Amino acid sequence: MNNIVILPVLIPLIVGTVLILFAKRHKLQRVISGFTTIAMLLVAVYLAVYVYQEGITVLEMGNWPAPFGIVLVADMFATMMVILASLVGVVCLFFAFQTISSEREKFYFYPFYFFLLAGVNGAFLTGDLFNLFVFFEVMLIASYILIVQGGTKYQLRESFKYVVINIFASILFLVGVAYIYSVTGTLNMAHIAERVAELEQVGILNVIAVLFFVVFAMKGGLFPLYFWLPRSYYGPPAAIAALFGGLLTKVGIYAIIRSFTLIFTHDPDFTHMLILIIAGFTMLFGVLGAVAQFDFKRILSYHIISQVGYMVMGLGIYSQLAVAGAIYYISHHIIVKSALFLFAGATERITGTTDLKKMGGLLKTHPYLAWLFFITAISLAGIPPLSGFFSKFPIIVAGFEEGNYIIAIVALAVGLLTLFSMIKIFNYAFWGEQKHTEEQAKFKVGTLLLPIVPLVALTIILGFAAEPIFVYSLQVAEQILDPSIYIESVLKE
Repeated sequence: MNNIVILPVLIPLIVGTVLILFAKRHKLQRVISGFTTIAMLLVAVYLAVYVYQEGITVLEMGNWPAPFGIVLVADMFATMMVILASLVGVVCLFFAFQTISSEREKFYFYPFYFFLLAGVNGAFLTGDLFNLFVFFEVMLIASYILIVQGGTKYQLRESFKYVVINIFASILFLVGVAYIYSVTGTLNMAHIAERVAELEQVGILNVIAVLFFVVFAMKGGLFPLYFWLPRSYYGPPAAIAALFGGLLTKVGIYAIIRSFTLIFTHDPDFTHMLILIIAGFTMLFGVLGAVAQFDFKRILSYHIISQVGYMVMGLGIYSQLAVAGAIYYISHHIIVKSALFLFAGATERITGTTDLKKMGGLLKTHPYLAWLFFITAISLAGIPPLSGFFSKFPIIVAGFEEGNYIIAIVALAVGLLTLFSMIKIFNYAFWGEQKHTEEQAKFKVGTLLLPIVPLVALTIILGFAAEPIFVYSLQVAEQILDPSIYIESVLKE
């Protein structure tokens, strides 16, 4: 049964390679892609259930035991992330079927879509630090292709920054890998964690920890390394922007949480306090950027920055309640942010713009679109009884309980500003006088809403079913906050 761990990586790699052979047969590509993403979601759910029942599952590639061989490790945190990645993969793909032009399809859109999912799932499941770098690169190379699909001047200019910052981050990643190998003599994450616990060289370990935090912060969009994100995510088509906005930054956040609960736990007074400070600045500067914007997609892009701050805030507080809240929040944010970008794409299809000052009256002509957006928007802002409230609440409560009053107050203020900016979108785009033409008003968005409705339903379900969801999040937090469970499962001690 251990072989099932590799399927979330193997399936998209194989299908992506096969789809290259059918580059000119778009209908066949769509059929294969649709069935594959659904199959990936089913496999991800099955893997998560298996791990929940049987415990951490380890696959030793080529039957080479850890730490000598490459291992894939499926614990509760990793399988949860694989489910979310597969879910977003399904939804964004079916939205792309209706919105991606044939010009973009012919430039290998579907193969690179699957290569990106393979890289994302591999990053979640790998138990080896160098292979984390490899899967990051698979993901990033695919994202380079997808982010420039269409080749507009704006896309090429802004994606250049995206490529440069990620190449620089990759170089730093390799430097970090070299440093930690020189200190510990291994690249297996469980083995590194075991060695770090035995070392007394706190100074050098703190340097390495900060280096890895900088690398993952670049990829996660944390302060002050987020400058590339808002404009880069503005250019691509809505389906790609939703995939990137909902998923890609969370790979960096996952890597931060994994490394600072498993490997770098030697000096939390320094490392996790640094994370907490960065989280506060990330939340604050991100939401101020969103408040200042008057463009639908740019507001959403800045909110990615402010919202990842909540996730690392939970890690920085470093209690079981806070980490469980962060895990809950990751689930909420991936679902809600993907939906919001798809709503932005749907409104752009109607009005031809994302400039809020040129929009208005969509509530009258497209009420279902308006009210579904409204539910998702207030969920992002943290209004009960939706998932945004129940995922933020434990993080803020933990902040007060642990005496981190300043950042808890900042988190509350950021929530209010988030609500302000989302209501601004609703007022300008959906409320008020109709600014789009009668011909645009007749545009039917029913089929565009079909892929988004499951995401809206999930944010409602995650809110109303907060108790079992949070109990699961607490179990995940308990597992990852005890590194010995991971170490013993991988090294079979």
